[in-house]
Amino acid sequence: MNSINLGLIDIKGLNRVLATLIATLPFFWPVSSGAQQEETYDYWQFNRKMIRHGQQAIFMCNGLFTSNRTLEQVFEQELAYLPEIVGTPSGGDYVVNRELRAVAIGSDPTMRAAYRDGLGCVIMAPDQTFDDIESLPILYMPPPPGDPASIAWPDGDLINDAPLPAGIDEALLEAASDWAFDRESPEQVTLSLLIVHDGQLIHERYAPGVNVSTRTRTWSTAKSIAGTLIGMLVDQGRMSLDEPLGFDWYPEVSSEQSDPRSAITLRHVLNMSSGLYPLDNDGLEYATGSGMAYWAGASSIHGLRDRGLIREPGTYWDYENYDTLRAVYAMKQTIGEEAYLEFPRRALLDRIGMRNTVLSVDRFGDFILSSQVYANARDLARFGLLYLQGGVWNGERLISEEWIDFVRTPAPSTAARGNFYGAQWWLVPDDRTDVPRDAYSTSGNRGQYTIVIPSHDLVIVRRGLDYGRQGFNRWDLAREVLKAF
Repeated sequence: MNSINLGLIDIKGLNRVLATLIATLPFFWPVSSGAQQEETYDYWQFNRKMIRHGQQAIFMCNGLFTSNRTLEQVFEQELAYLPEIVGTPSGGDYVVNRELRAVAIGSDPTMRAAYRDGLGCVIMAPDQTFDDIESLPILYMPPPPGDPASIAWPDGDLINDAPLPAGIDEALLEAASDWAFDRESPEQVTLSLLIVHDGQLIHERYAPGVNVSTRTRTWSTAKSIAGTLIGMLVDQGRMSLDEPLGFDWYPEVSSEQSDPRSAITLRHVLNMSSGLYPLDNDGLEYATGSGMAYWAGASSIHGLRDRGLIREPGTYWDYENYDTLRAVYAMKQTIGEEAYLEFPRRALLDRIGMRNTVLSVDRFGDFILSSQVYANARDLARFGLLYLQGGVWNGERLISEEWIDFVRTPAPSTAARGNFYGAQWWLVPDDRTDVPRDAYSTSGNRGQYTIVIPSHDLVIVRRGLDYGRQGFNRWDLAREVLKAF
C-alpha cells in the first residue's frame, strides 16, 4: 500500500514538472507559424552607403559628360531620385574633374566614376582612384558616315514639316501631350514625348533644359535592347532558346549533370523565370545583388553566376536584373571577347540610326545591358519603329517575325497573374480593356517607355526623370494618345 502511495506521489510530481515545462515552451519554440524573429539592425547599411555614393557618381558623371547637362540640372533632376544626396551645386563632399571627365563622391568610402569613349561612365571599385582610369574599358569606333542633320528621318534627324495625316485630331493629340507633361504628381517629371505614326514623327515635345540630342538613362528599357541583340543571334542559329545557357555556375559542383542549374535555358531567363534565388527585391535592391555591379564596381559576371536554384525553371516569374545579364553573358560566350564590345553597334545601333545611344559596361568590360544605357528619345523611337515594321529596316530584315512573336508572347509563368510580361518586353495585362491587346512596351525605372501599337501603326516614346513614388502609367498614356486616332 505504501509503495502504491509513493508511486502516486511520484506521478503527481512528474505531472507538475511537465506542466511547468509546457508553460515555458513559448520561450523555446514559437507556438504558431506567425511568430517571427525580427532583426532591427540593418546589416547592409555599409553596402547601402557605398551604393548610394556609387549611384551619385554614375548619375553625375553621365549627367555631365554623357548627357552634357549642367551641374545645376544634374542636382535638380538626375539626383532627385536618391534618398541622401551628397553636396549641392555649390559644392560639398565631391569632386568633379572635367579634364579627366570623372567624379568622386563622398568618403568612407569614396566612389568614383569616369567617362570612357564609346561606353559612357564606368563605376570604379572603392579601392580605385583617378590614377586607375586608364585601365578602364574603352571603345574606339568611328560614327556611321554622314551628317544626321542632313539625313531624312528615321535614319537621320532631318524632319520635313507636314500637316497631320487625315483622321488624327490635333486638339486631342495636344491634350494627350498635356496629360503627359502636366502631371498632378510633382514626382512625375516628363522630359520628352514622341509619337510616330506610319513611320512619320507627328509629335515631339521636350521639357525645358532638354532637347533632341539629350541622352538620359534608359534604365530597364535597356533589357529590350539586350533581347533584340540576342534575338539576332537566335535568328542566325548561333544561340538557341531551349538549350542551357552554356556557362559554369558558382559554387562549382562535381559535374554538370548533377547541377540542377544546367536546366536553365535562354528562354527561361528572357522570360524572367530562371528559378534562381532572387536578390534584387525584398529591400535588398540597393544593398547587394546586381546593385554591386551597377553602383559599386563589382563584376556583373561573378554575381550572375553565384546563385542557387529554389524553383523549377520556367514556373515562377520574378523580375531580376541578373536574368537579363545571364542572357547577355551567354551572348558574350557566343560572339567571343574580341567582337563583343563592337557587336551592339555593328549589329543594331548603327544600322537603324541610333547614333546617340551608348551602352555602358562594368569595369571589367561586360555590358550592363539590364539598365546602364543612355539614349535620346529619337533613338528609342527608331528602336520601336524597327519592331513596328516587323523587324525590317530599309528593306533589310534585322530581326525575324518569329522573334517579335516570341517577345510578345506571355511568359508561361505569368498566366495566373495576368499575362503582363513576354520576353524582355511588357504586355497589356488581362485586366486592361481600354488599350489594344497587341500593344507592347519597354519599361524603365523613372518612367522610360517605348510603346509599340501595331493595330494603330503607332510608336510612343515617353522619357522621364520621375522620383519618389513615381507611378507614371504607360497604358494610360497609350489610352490618351489613341483618343486622337
